[in-house]
Amino acid sequence: MKGSKQLTLHIFIALILGVLCGWIVPDFAIKMQPLGDIFLRMVKMIIAPLIFATLTVGIAGHGDVKNLGKIGLKTIVYFEIATTIALILGLVMANVLKPGVGFNIDLNSVSMNAVQGMQTVQAHSFVDMLIESVPVSIVESMAKGDLLQIVVFAIFFALAICSIGPKARPVLDFLHSTCDIMFKFTEYVMKFAPIGVFGAISSAIGHNGIEILLSYAKLIGITYLSLCVFIVAVLAVACKIINVPFMGLLKIIKDPALLAFTTASSEAALPKAMDKMEKFGVPKSIVSFVMPMGYTFNLDGSTLYLTLATLFCAQIAGIDLPIDKQLMIMFTLMLTSKGIAGVPRVSLVILTGTLTSFNLPLVGVAILLGIDQILDMGRTTVNLIGNCVATAVVARWENEFDHKKMEEFLLKEK
Repeated sequence: MKGSKQLTLHIFIALILGVLCGWIVPDFAIKMQPLGDIFLRMVKMIIAPLIFATLTVGIAGHGDVKNLGKIGLKTIVYFEIATTIALILGLVMANVLKPGVGFNIDLNSVSMNAVQGMQTVQAHSFVDMLIESVPVSIVESMAKGDLLQIVVFAIFFALAICSIGPKARPVLDFLHSTCDIMFKFTEYVMKFAPIGVFGAISSAIGHNGIEILLSYAKLIGITYLSLCVFIVAVLAVACKIINVPFMGLLKIIKDPALLAFTTASSEAALPKAMDKMEKFGVPKSIVSFVMPMGYTFNLDGSTLYLTLATLFCAQIAGIDLPIDKQLMIMFTLMLTSKGIAGVPRVSLVILTGTLTSFNLPLVGVAILLGIDQILDMGRTTVNLIGNCVATAVVARWENEFDHKKMEEFLLKEK
């Protein structure tokens, strides 16, 4: 527990030093970007073997194939409910607080060069998502870091192990050992987290200047307020319903949440979050299934942001969208926001496609590009918290949540 507290402290110190470095010596701070890139690459090398090993062991270790179908259905139902509420909340906050009204910037001065490239990237349809969820090569899927394809392969691999029985025991034992090795591997990589956080934050501030926080204060404030409202009104309520202390859960996942915030990378936080939720009382089989699926189907923070950002883009152009068109935009985002978690600047890509589909001006995307890193930090953190809550909800729904283990772990963390 002492090591966990030290990691949190070191990351927080690195965050402050990174902001100061980017503000005071921006030219030097920009050169720190490789530190953040190296750390993220270190994390990415963990993800594929960790997900494959834990999910396969979780399913094959239980040997209950029928139960997997029930867990999958309940997981998708919860994901859809959560993301739909996030989309509705984004619409409500945009209509009430109007982030784009009175936005103080000269639209004619905004460069559209970066946005033009995004127009060529099309949002995936539901059919595309289904097709691309099936891997052609598991080696290629692991190389690309495509979590959904790795999950699909691991499920079939685990089912094959179950059907073979005792003959597959050596493979299952090997994967058990792989799980233990990868979690220890994760501990080693996390020791470099403060260095990576310093590099990522300092270079972001160095590139954009700290003044950008003041220029975009209203939009940043409304976005973070909306994300906080979702956490309190949806995630905390979900925990209350399943009788899991939400503040206790937040305390347990503070390290991965801080990593998600400072690096704006879900991948950086995923291994640590999975480990924490398993220790918190959620069975490994559920953690290893729900968490990877969540980064495709349950991006609560990103979906909320998309509706908020769409209306922001309309408002800065002086366009008053009728409620029926807003609902149509929400329904479109409900489909297009799924299955594209691995695309760089995923939210901006989907936003560009949505604006184009509804004939709305793209100048808002160019404006958002300047602070996307700052906004991404918040929505990535909410994505992580939402997926951690999802594992607890599904475990409780299956009557497999270990409350005694949770209470013991909370006592150790004090």
